[in-house]
Amino acid sequence: MNKSLFVFFLLICISLTQGFSQSFLINNVHILSMENDQIQLNQSIEVENGKIIQIMPMSQSPKFKGNRVIDGGGFYIYPGLAEFHSHIPVSQNGNTELQEEAMWLYLANGVLRVRGMIGHASHLQLKARIDAGELDGPRLFLSGPSFSGSSVSSPEQAVQMVRDEKAAGYDHLKLHPGLEMDEFLAIAKTAKELGIPFGGHVSLAVGLKASLENGYKSVEHMDGYVEALIPDYSKVLDQAVAGPFTMLLVKEADRSRLPELVDLTLKTGAWMAPTLTLFDRYFGYKPAEEYRNIPEMKYMSAAQVQSWINAKTPYEERGVLTKENVQPYLDFRNELFMILHEAGVPILMTSDSPQVFNVPGFSIHHEIELMSEAGMSNYEILKTGSVNPAKYFGKEGQWGIIKVGASADFVLVKNNPLKDLTTLKEPFMVVMKGKVYDQKELKMQLEKIEQNHKR
Repeated sequence: MNKSLFVFFLLICISLTQGFSQSFLINNVHILSMENDQIQLNQSIEVENGKIIQIMPMSQSPKFKGNRVIDGGGFYIYPGLAEFHSHIPVSQNGNTELQEEAMWLYLANGVLRVRGMIGHASHLQLKARIDAGELDGPRLFLSGPSFSGSSVSSPEQAVQMVRDEKAAGYDHLKLHPGLEMDEFLAIAKTAKELGIPFGGHVSLAVGLKASLENGYKSVEHMDGYVEALIPDYSKVLDQAVAGPFTMLLVKEADRSRLPELVDLTLKTGAWMAPTLTLFDRYFGYKPAEEYRNIPEMKYMSAAQVQSWINAKTPYEERGVLTKENVQPYLDFRNELFMILHEAGVPILMTSDSPQVFNVPGFSIHHEIELMSEAGMSNYEILKTGSVNPAKYFGKEGQWGIIKVGASADFVLVKNNPLKDLTTLKEPFMVVMKGKVYDQKELKMQLEKIEQNHKR
C-alpha cells in the first residue's frame, strides 16, 4: 500500500472505531519488543483493557472477536521513549494549562514515561488526574520539592522534610547543591529507612564519593565527576575560577582517577542521567539568540523563551561560553558518558525539559542525536527510554516493553528505529495504557498549543 494512502486509511480507521470498545487488534506490524534487539516481522497485537493480551504472527490468522481492527501498514512498533529528568510546570492559581500542554508535548513525541525532578503539590494532583483517566498524559514519577542549601537548614529539618515528602506520596527525592555533609547524611539515612530513592546534583561539601557511597540512586547531569578529578579542590570551590559545572577546569582533570570512580559507581549501583542536550544548548557556544526561532520554540510562550535567553546571555557576556572553553568540556562529557555506559553503568533517557532551550518531548530527540554522536548504539539508546526506566522503579516487565501481560504503551513509526533514529520524531500512532492517539489527534493538540503561544 502507498504510504500516504496508508496514513489516510489509518486515521480514518482509528477515528471511526475510537471509543467503540476497550479492545482492539493491530495487524501487519513489525515489533521491536526491547526484550532483545531483534525485530519480530509481520505480527499482530491484541489489546484489552489497557494490557497486551496476545502477540502472534500474521500467518497464524489471529482470531479476534472485537470490532476494532487497525491495519498497521507494515510500520514498526516499539515501547516509546522517556524523559526522566523533567521540570513539570507548576499550576498557577489553579490554572493547569501549561501542565496539560507539557503532557501533550510529551505524548506527541512518543514520550510515554516522565520523571519530574522539581516537585510541587500540583504535580500530585496532575498525576492523580492522569491515573484516573481524567487527563491525557504519560506515566509520571514525581520527586518532591528539592533539598538544597536554601531549603534545608539543619539535619533535623532535613529528616522531617524527607518524611513529609514520603507521606505526601512523592516517588523520589531530588537533591540540589549547597547541602552540608551532616544534612546530606541525615537525608540519605532517612530516605533509605523509608524506602524512597534519591539523587540529583552533588553538593561541593559532600562530593561524589560520599554521594555514591551513601546511596545516590541517580546522578543527574553526570554531576560531580569533573570536580572529583581536579587535584586542587580549592579551585572547584571558587565559582569564578571553576565556571558553570566546573567547565573552566576540565583541562586540569586527572583522568587517571576516573577508573576508580567508575568502579565505585558500579559497586554502589548508581544510575546516570546525562542530559547531554542541556549542556549542548545552555552551556554550548551557539549564541542564545539563535535558539529564539528554532521550530519547537513555537510551543513555548515568548516570555519563556526570553527567560531562557536571559539565563544564557550573562555567561556569553562574561566570555565564558567561547568555543575554546566549551568544546573540551563537551568532549569530556561525551567521553565520560561512553566510559560509564561501556563499563555497564545504567543510563536513563533525560534532557531536562522544559529547561533552557529544551522544549518538552522535542528535546528528547536532540538528546537521542547526541547519544548517537557520542557512540551509543541505537538499541542501547532505546533501552535508556524504555526498559531502563522500568528497572529504575522496579517495574520490569510491566511497561517499557512489548510482551503479553505488559501495559499497552507503545508507538507506531514508519521505519525500523534500530536503523533510523529520525523516524522516532514522527509517531503515526501512540498507545498509552491501551488508549489510542492517532497522528491527526497529536497534530491537532500541537496546533492548539502553538495557537496558545502565538507570537
